[in-house]
Amino acid sequence: MRQQSSNIIVGTPGQGLHEITDRVLAWVAQAAIEEGLLTLFVRHTSASLLIQENAAPAARRDLERWVAQIAPESRGYEHDDEGPDDMPAHLRAAITATSLSIPVAGGRPVLGTWQGIYLFEHRRAQHRREIAVHLFGE
Repeated sequence: MRQQSSNIIVGTPGQGLHEITDRVLAWVAQAAIEEGLLTLFVRHTSASLLIQENAAPAARRDLERWVAQIAPESRGYEHDDEGPDDMPAHLRAAITATSLSIPVAGGRPVLGTWQGIYLFEHRRAQHRREIAVHLFGE
């Protein structure tokens, strides 16, 4: 068994789903591990990771609107150190995921036809997000 680990840095322009599938595929390809398990972990409390449809932009927009309704921006939160989008960003990250595990077969992540990997930025301002990647296998 072998393993590889690294970080993928993603600059976000602000809130929303930002597809990182191509970057993950490129990293897995260079790792040269044919069969195994890929783990992605976002090292932030106001961003998350999702596997979501990558064909219809409307699906992503609907998801973004739904999450915003579940954890709306308001002045009613006690934790607002960085502004009105601070606590909602933490809530949005809490109801989504900070890590993903994806099987790898044939040197590629095993994703469905319409599945893409996304960094979900929950803050309005642009950020530099770090995703730890780890691949274990042979």
